[in-house]
Amino acid sequence: MDLGLQGKRALVLAAAGGLGGGVAEALAAEGARVAIFDFDGDKLAAHAAHLKSTYGTDVEFFVGDIGDIDQLENARAETEKHFGGIDILVNNTPGPRPGPLQGVTDPDTWRKQFEVMVLSVIELSRRVVPGMKERKWGRILTLASSSVIQPIPHLTISNVLRSALVGWSKTLSTELAADGITVNMVLPGRIHTERVDQIDAANAEKAGKTFEEFRADALKLLPMGRFGTVAEYAAMVAFLAGEPASYVSGSQVRVDGGMIRSV
Repeated sequence: MDLGLQGKRALVLAAAGGLGGGVAEALAAEGARVAIFDFDGDKLAAHAAHLKSTYGTDVEFFVGDIGDIDQLENARAETEKHFGGIDILVNNTPGPRPGPLQGVTDPDTWRKQFEVMVLSVIELSRRVVPGMKERKWGRILTLASSSVIQPIPHLTISNVLRSALVGWSKTLSTELAADGITVNMVLPGRIHTERVDQIDAANAEKAGKTFEEFRADALKLLPMGRFGTVAEYAAMVAFLAGEPASYVSGSQVRVDGGMIRSV
């Protein structure tokens, strides 16, 4: 299937590795020109070099803090200057520290995480919309979590703040539908990344189990008996970014191997 992404211009957040890095690679593989943003300059530069050498596409990278609107604005402005516009925005934010709800005792923790996980997404999306409207074509994709449907124990802040983006994304999709701009969320289940390993290691310690024991028990809870891969998840994001998905908007698309128990 031709996704029609050849020459399209994308900005992907938190894309030095993990889900964001995988999405940037999937878009580059389809011929898109890709700008990637993250805080780890060394990893970001290495991933940009990999994308260029592997796919021969135009790649830019910007080092910054996702919670800093000014730094995001600089990345947006420079991407539009270099590429001539942004057709695809992939919102992705780092996950907060795990912990129970009653363990979050400082209101500033909520404020700071809101700026990183919610406000940055809303504000950057607002700023790319005018160009998309002018071209009558655009994709705004937000990488979230299965927790917006089924909260995950000990991921309190993520459960709450990522859920806030569901209402925002659905509202925006309605407002932009007539302009040829689709707005969707992509919800990963258990996709194997470094962060998943870190969370499982912490939970294993709390449970008094080895990492291997905890991981084996976790896999038993998954209908497919395995974690998904970053490539499998990124393939869905690339599809939603493409021409064939032009009538898909306002959705929360699951890539979870059937893990979420609701219908």
